[in-house]
Amino acid sequence: MSEETLEQLLARVRACRLCEGSLPLGPRPVVQASAGARILVVGQAPGRRVHASGLPFDDPSGDRLRDWMGVDRAVFYNERLVAAVPMGFCYPGTGPSGDLPPRPECAEAWREALLAKLTGIRLTLVIGQYARRWHLPAARGNLTDIVRDWRRFGAGLLPLPHPSPRNNLWLRRNPWFEAEVLPELRRRVAAALSARGAVSPAGCRAESRSRT
Repeated sequence: MSEETLEQLLARVRACRLCEGSLPLGPRPVVQASAGARILVVGQAPGRRVHASGLPFDDPSGDRLRDWMGVDRAVFYNERLVAAVPMGFCYPGTGPSGDLPPRPECAEAWREALLAKLTGIRLTLVIGQYARRWHLPAARGNLTDIVRDWRRFGAGLLPLPHPSPRNNLWLRRNPWFEAEVLPELRRRVAAALSARGAVSPAGCRAESRSRT
C-alpha cells in the first residue's frame, strides 16, 4: 500500500467525529496545511466565529496575530505559505472564564502524523499554554517566563501569548513584548516567507504596528 499523502490525511482529519458527543456545536475540524508551508501557527482550538467560517483565526484574535506577524489575510490564508494546526480542531465550547481547553483526543489521534507531513516548516509560532505544553514540554515557568525567554528556543520556534483581546492587560503589563519580541517575530516571518520568493511587500509588512 502506498504511503498516505497529506491531502488524504487532511481529508480524514476533516471527517473526524471522535469528539462528536462532547462538542456543543458538533464537529467541524478547522485546519490549514500544505507540505510546502513555511510557517506553522499552533493555537488552542477554534472559537465560535472560526467554527462558523471554517477559517483559522478568523476573528479579532486573528486580526491581532496577523498584525503581530506583519502579514495580511491573503498571505495568512495561503496554505502554501502558512499552516494553521491548532491543538484541537473543533470548537470545544465555553466555560466560566472563556472557551474550554482543546479536546485531548484531537492531538492524540492526529498531531504527530500531521506534523510529520509538514516538511517545509522554517518557523513555528507556539501560541498559548496548550501549544506550549506540546511543543515545549521541558520549558519551565509560567507562560510569561517562557515568552520572555524566547531567545533560548532557537531561530525556528517562537513562543507567544494568545492574541485574544482578553490579554490586553497582559500586554500593557509587559511592554517588553511589543518592544523586543514583535520586531523579532516580524523579522523571522519575513525571512521564512521570502525563502519561497512568493510574498510581495504589500503582503508582508515588517514594520507593522501591533494593536494593544
